[in-house]
Amino acid sequence: MKNRACVFLDRDGVLNVDRHDYTWKTEEFEMAPGAAEAAKQLKANGFTLVVITNQAGISKGLYGWKDVEACHAVLQAACANAIDAFYVCPYHNSITESLGRKPGTLHFERAIHRHRIDPKISFMVGDMERDLIPAKAMGITTFLIRGRISQSLYADYVVDSLLEVTQIISGLTQK
Repeated sequence: MKNRACVFLDRDGVLNVDRHDYTWKTEEFEMAPGAAEAAKQLKANGFTLVVITNQAGISKGLYGWKDVEACHAVLQAACANAIDAFYVCPYHNSITESLGRKPGTLHFERAIHRHRIDPKISFMVGDMERDLIPAKAMGITTFLIRGRISQSLYADYVVDSLLEVTQIISGLTQK
């Protein structure tokens, strides 16, 4: 089987509005403008879509796995089930270290192996440096969505939305 192109996605601040105080209640889970449409477009264009998200609120005892899964069900419904896989790191460095927590690469490595992803033809979209660092280390093209920060040492592209990412990726992959 041929290796696939993937768009790795951070969750909070990319797919949904980042509340800055943990997004874990479905009634507060709000898709980012254009994110559902963008995910559907990327999927229709043949990309594997993988969400890699830090959810430290789990280890802090603020919410549980079922809350995260419920939010992901809302996300999948909005995106017409376009997401192929979710990799969630429940840890926070103040409680326990984990290679799965971005900027660690473990979840990227697992997804690449499991889904036969070619990093050289793949992309990562995040809104924080820690989202982009592991992707850059693995040779993945990176996009920063402006929000909490507006520039990055690790971003190949700085954009305003996931819809803008789809336009750029479309241009890059048609060359």
